Amino acid sequence: MKTPHYTLDTMQKEFPNDDVCLDIIFQKRYGHLEYCPRCAVQTKFYRIKARKYYKCAHCAFELYPLANTIFHKSETPLTKWFFAIYLFGNAKNGTSAKELERHLGVTYKCAWRMAKQIRLMMQESGNMLSGIVEADETYIGGKAKLERKFNNKTAVLGIVEKQKDTGRVKAFAIKQADATVTLPFLRANIQTGSTLHTDDSRIYSRVKRDFTHEFVNHSKSEYVRAGVHTNTIEGFWGQLKRSLDGTYHCVSPKYLQYYVNEFVYRYNHRDVAAFPSLLEVAAKQVR
Repeated sequence: MKTPHYTLDTMQKEFPNDDVCLDIIFQKRYGHLEYCPRCAVQTKFYRIKARKYYKCAHCAFELYPLANTIFHKSETPLTKWFFAIYLFGNAKNGTSAKELERHLGVTYKCAWRMAKQIRLMMQESGNMLSGIVEADETYIGGKAKLERKFNNKTAVLGIVEKQKDTGRVKAFAIKQADATVTLPFLRANIQTGSTLHTDDSRIYSRVKRDFTHEFVNHSKSEYVRAGVHTNTIEGFWGQLKRSLDGTYHCVSPKYLQYYVNEFVYRYNHRDVAAFPSLLEVAAKQVR
């Protein structure tokens, strides 16, 4: 069931200033802290005025809620961080560092770092996929000569559950998609005994040992046969590639996995408000 859309107006009303933002990070990180971690006395922590930490009323022990989070050592106001997180959660086609620079009025270097930190917390592990799962590979990168078609590209392996509203996706950037990489990836991320739908690529030739394997023969222009197809994962590839081309224009292979994680996260949270989910992660340690 889809949750109500979380709007920018809602976000700004809930988090109007940095004090409110810091309080919510403290609550999400430490919960209702009744006992001091140092003196073990039942106490209360109060905010130090104009500072970003809280102090125990009994022994003056200090807690820094931003330490080792994506906000660590950042002088950027938390309201700008929260707005950036909101943009990343809601922008279907992604948010570039230049766009953040324009929206927030910060330097490009600051905007790039913020974008990188937000993508770090969009990395998911999650449970293994099950049921009917589609698998496919794609190549992302610059143009190359026909005889060296994939030399200038990075391969990405992807799998997605064949469920209209609740199906999850996983994707992994690698140097080259072949059977030695594909099979371990499938075994690590799909429950044994699941049904696997692929195309006729030879890299899936040995998957029958672990999965019920059905495929369509793309080399013979067969794209759907009795419910067997790879259209779902190809739809994800289409969204990813259009966004990388239109929003980011060029992505280094070094950072490609971060961008893939971003689109995987949004796909897996497409029926919930992404900003509250990201805020829960933002309050946790990332270092």
